[in-house]
Amino acid sequence: MKLQNIRIVMVATTHPGNVGAAARAMHNMCIGRLALVDPQCPIGDIAYARASGANVILDNRETYADLRSAIADCSQVIATTARRRSLPWPELTPQEMAESVFALDDSRQVALVFGREHSGLSNDELQMCNQMVCIPTNPEFSSLNVASAIQVMCYEIYRYQTTPYAVPAPSGQDLPASSGEVEGYIEHLRQTLDDCGFLNPQQPEMIMQRLRRLYLRSELTHNEINILRGILSAFGKQRD
Repeated sequence: MKLQNIRIVMVATTHPGNVGAAARAMHNMCIGRLALVDPQCPIGDIAYARASGANVILDNRETYADLRSAIADCSQVIATTARRRSLPWPELTPQEMAESVFALDDSRQVALVFGREHSGLSNDELQMCNQMVCIPTNPEFSSLNVASAIQVMCYEIYRYQTTPYAVPAPSGQDLPASSGEVEGYIEHLRQTLDDCGFLNPQQPEMIMQRLRRLYLRSELTHNEINILRGILSAFGKQRD
């Protein structure tokens, strides 16, 4: 895994100082790609002052309207959250996160996703992620500033890069599916299940959340997505 394949994604950040501090933390640890999703503040003098010279990170930042767009080409999407959710999710420590990232080959794009300062990531946003990281903190004072959380995660990646796993590069159709491909399949599956009357119209999300978790955990390849969508298409033709 190359460091340039890793992006930091900040969702709906409300204070420009946090964006600048995050850029500084990233530059300290040689991670250069910053994506802002629906930022709620201008990225101007305050952000650049807090970046303390890490201007290149801010200059090259990418801005997206929503999280789905920011991670569409990523095959590994890791959320950071301080809250336990009602639906269990694969959970890693920061060190395990770094190990899992460097176990990937150089063809993959990875996103580390950080939520809003006051409320974190929504459940819908979390469901777009393959894994979740909780940074161990004082249980009586567990809330971390978002830039501090980014510093911890970037440090673990930087520290681990000296001993990466050797992973054979996949070829052709064995390449991992992107987030966009997985989302396209899940939407196709939802439509098919709805058409055949499988989903409860009163609570369609109950089963879809569990199916989403299953497929994200499976780390599907490009070829597997094509097979699954082919099955759904064949089923649809039979019904027609």
